[in-house]
Amino acid sequence: MTLSYVPGDSLAHGVDPRAKLLVQVGFAAAAYAYTAPRGLAALTVVAVACLWLSGGSPRDLWSYRAAFPVLVLAPLVAGATLGAPWFRLDRAATTGLASYRVVLLLVVAAGYVRSTPVRESRAALQRSVPGKPGQFLGVGVALVFRFLPLLKRDLVTARAAVRARGGGALPVHERMRLVAVAGVNRAFGRADRLGTAMNARCFAWNPTLPRLAFGWRDAGAAAVGGALLAAAAATAV
Repeated sequence: MTLSYVPGDSLAHGVDPRAKLLVQVGFAAAAYAYTAPRGLAALTVVAVACLWLSGGSPRDLWSYRAAFPVLVLAPLVAGATLGAPWFRLDRAATTGLASYRVVLLLVVAAGYVRSTPVRESRAALQRSVPGKPGQFLGVGVALVFRFLPLLKRDLVTARAAVRARGGGALPVHERMRLVAVAGVNRAFGRADRLGTAMNARCFAWNPTLPRLAFGWRDAGAAAVGGALLAAAAATAV
């Protein structure tokens, strides 16, 4: 499963993307301000609610599976020592909480991506950040959201092709090299075709973007984002 926008009629689908971005920013600030188990437990409820209100489920997190082994092994590596006592539980616990914090951020991000079309994300960024920086940021985000799933699909296709040609008998490093080279070649090919297509379509830095307007749902989301930011700021005082 590739994480991307899924059309639907959930509550989050009807929220203005600027309000959803505010929720993400507020959640990230709160996650790094409240690092104790009690604070993370409260943020877990918020993260699960964000994913649920977007019509998502734990299956949507499968797209982040490459990050999970790192997050699981990080506490073990942090706690290991070269001498007695050989393993420090305090270090492992601190790193484990940090890994869990990253998981919560991924859950909130999954809810946003699932409920927000790429064009609306671009419109939100360009209208929130004035001038060329906002336009550049909007174009970059739009391209990433559209082409990252394609690049991932290319890697999966390359790996399947290597296996079909008997590559399963090759050493791991050799298989990794073949898949990486094929993936990079396809990425450069897509980049060339993208540049040609953008020129052929008279690419504009400031195209006609979808209209954004705040409603009653957006007020609730903005209130949640503002409350999270205020809670994070309270710890810095």
